[in-house]
Amino acid sequence: MDWPLFWEWIIKSLVLIITFLVGFGYLTYYERRFLARLQSRLGPNRAGPWGLMQWMADAVKLIFKEELIPARAYKLVFFLAPVITMVPSIVIAAVIPWGPSVQVFGRTVTQSVANVNVGVLFLMSIASIAVYGIVLAGWSSNNKYAMMGGLRSSAQMISYELTLGLSMVIAILLGNSMSLVEIVEAQRDGWFILVQPVGMIIFWIATIAEVNRHPFDMPEAEQEIVAGYHIEYSGMKFALFFMAEYQKMIAVSAILATLFLGGYLGPGIDSFPWLGPVYMLIKIFVMLGIMIWVRASWPRIRYDRLMSFGWKVLLPLALTVVFITAVGILLAQEVNPWLMWLIPILSLLAGWFATLMVDRAIRRKNYA
Repeated sequence: MDWPLFWEWIIKSLVLIITFLVGFGYLTYYERRFLARLQSRLGPNRAGPWGLMQWMADAVKLIFKEELIPARAYKLVFFLAPVITMVPSIVIAAVIPWGPSVQVFGRTVTQSVANVNVGVLFLMSIASIAVYGIVLAGWSSNNKYAMMGGLRSSAQMISYELTLGLSMVIAILLGNSMSLVEIVEAQRDGWFILVQPVGMIIFWIATIAEVNRHPFDMPEAEQEIVAGYHIEYSGMKFALFFMAEYQKMIAVSAILATLFLGGYLGPGIDSFPWLGPVYMLIKIFVMLGIMIWVRASWPRIRYDRLMSFGWKVLLPLALTVVFITAVGILLAQEVNPWLMWLIPILSLLAGWFATLMVDRAIRRKNYA
């Protein structure tokens, strides 16, 4: 065994895990302060300077909070369901490149835990595992309302995973690779958002639905079947579901930045490769801010309309955009490179047409 390589993996894994755990805490602080700013109030400002230790106080409270287990629950599955939901939210980040390779003590070290040549396929696979945790949480509670909430949650996540996978195909086509490092390097001449803005928007909408964020937070909304699949959970078991959601927010923002926003690329990255993680953190910070802004601004979608939007609007639009991207790349390679600009033009037209159809459907339902 190559012991230096083994310890390199261990150190990078620990750094990733600690970063996500601390990032989860400060993301809750970021959200509460940003929401307070948008709503003209103060937000957390008591625990520590500027309230920076509020998330630590909440963590201590949850650790010592009594955990209740229903008498007729399937206890082993009830215990494992939060873990099955939380672990993939960290594991999925193992293949994300946070920067170019650097020299450390004479060794070439990659700024990712694993540089997999089918990284996008790994992302799709791990993203699907979280569904099991949610449906098992509802089933193991032996509560009919929790079970219904788990089934609704899994139906939503599976529906939007199809669109999520198709939007990843767009980045694969543009980067001509399934390796995340090669996809990032292919954006040196221009970020993929410039070529396929509609594809990035589709990916962003699908990720919001995938992590159960507002306005797609039907699985855990307080008015939806007594809070959904986690109604029987309390204490740290509930905190693991909470933690999984916020860690997935960070992970999907990092994936979006990698696929469409140039990843770790930025000014001076070739001369100073350690700037890669800084650029990634800036892009993730901006995307998280937009997610929080959406929560403060948009109303929640009714469940039947949420499912209709996913199957009747977003999925056909994603298929159309994939087709436009593939044809545009072929024409650019075989006829004229300038034909590549047909991709954003035709995609924007397709997105505009889809928006008109949604608006027409809403008006017909409201005024019929």
